[in-house]
Amino acid sequence: MKLQTLTAVALSTALVSGSALADLVIPDLSYRTGPYAAGGTPFSDGFQDYLKMLNARDGGIGGEEIRILECETGYNTEKGVECYESTKGEGALIYQPLSTGITYQLIPKATADQIPLHTMGYGRTSASNGEVFNWVFNYPANYWDAAGVIVNYLLDENSGDLKDKDIALVYHNSAYGKEPIRTLEALAEIHGFNFKPIAVDHPGQEQKSQWLQIRRERPDYVLMWGWGVMNQVAIQEAANIGFPMENFIGNWWSGAEHDVTPAGAAANGYKSLNMNRIGDLPVFAEIKKHVHEEGNASGDGSNLGTVLYTRGMYAAMLAQEAIAKAQEIHGVADVTPVMVRDGMEALAISADRMTELGMENIGPEFSVSCEDHGGSGLGIVQQWDAGEGKWVALTDYIEPNDDVTGPLIDEDSAAFAKEAGITPGCYAG
Repeated sequence: MKLQTLTAVALSTALVSGSALADLVIPDLSYRTGPYAAGGTPFSDGFQDYLKMLNARDGGIGGEEIRILECETGYNTEKGVECYESTKGEGALIYQPLSTGITYQLIPKATADQIPLHTMGYGRTSASNGEVFNWVFNYPANYWDAAGVIVNYLLDENSGDLKDKDIALVYHNSAYGKEPIRTLEALAEIHGFNFKPIAVDHPGQEQKSQWLQIRRERPDYVLMWGWGVMNQVAIQEAANIGFPMENFIGNWWSGAEHDVTPAGAAANGYKSLNMNRIGDLPVFAEIKKHVHEEGNASGDGSNLGTVLYTRGMYAAMLAQEAIAKAQEIHGVADVTPVMVRDGMEALAISADRMTELGMENIGPEFSVSCEDHGGSGLGIVQQWDAGEGKWVALTDYIEPNDDVTGPLIDEDSAAFAKEAGITPGCYAG
């Protein structure tokens, strides 16, 4: 394994096979340290292990090997930008920032550099408008989709009527946590529920005042847009005040094993969204055989099959499919970032293809177009079974509220286009 070091950001660039040269460069802006490491680590493990498996089993993608560039951001926006600047010159084909704050800073940079961003289920929601954000993709779903999915689930739980219900949102006081507020306000007006956002400052270790407020006001439901240690603390505080866990619902970044296990039995019944299914997928055996058993796991191997490991692997699969589509469109294996952008915009993920990849039903079927970079927007609701120590899917995929979010996306993306001097339209090269 060849190793290079860029001292500006202590970046380790490692070839993921024994070859002296790999042509498909995929950065991993990871965070394995700090208060968000519990979420960042399993995602990166799954992301990298899948790419390593492709190298070991298939020789990469289309005969071209993959080189992973891992750069530690600590979930810090400034460090994330430094990682981007220090890796883009290596031939980076696609970035997965795994941070809304970093994403907001990278959108103008990546657009100018003509390198695509994939902000899977996070980032700037209005980037789903591909005619304004030519270089940003947030398929298969975004934050405003998530808000709609939760409200539709609650409508179903309440015979279609949320009038006069009190719904609180405990949110990370950052660009990430604030993303769903506008959508939830619009949905509150439509369905007649009372909505109250409650901010939690970074990193989220102190929440007693917020949960005392919830104890006083006794909302019918509490939603959560949390990440890292904030989730663990919130679930424990909810248990401390006796809030019914079945009425506490997190988004898909607030529903992993490490979020609930610290509270033990008290977390039983907590619910969250998921943009992808989890289970014993055949692809895990391939990763074990070609990566873990060869001593090349990205971590210690213990995260295999967990919620965020699976999501990281899913993200890597979507990158693989976009690169393969780019190779098909342009008739070359050694593709460029511009070509990968074309592959992402022509992406179509079918049930048959997911099964072929050993990931049957891991996510919904969806396709991407010039106009729509956002995918299906579907999500499931899952619930933590503390006795069994696992998440259980309660629903099939639930539709979002496109009739509500569509106009909001149009409005927000139009404002961005005006500010940035962008003339909306399909990318024409």
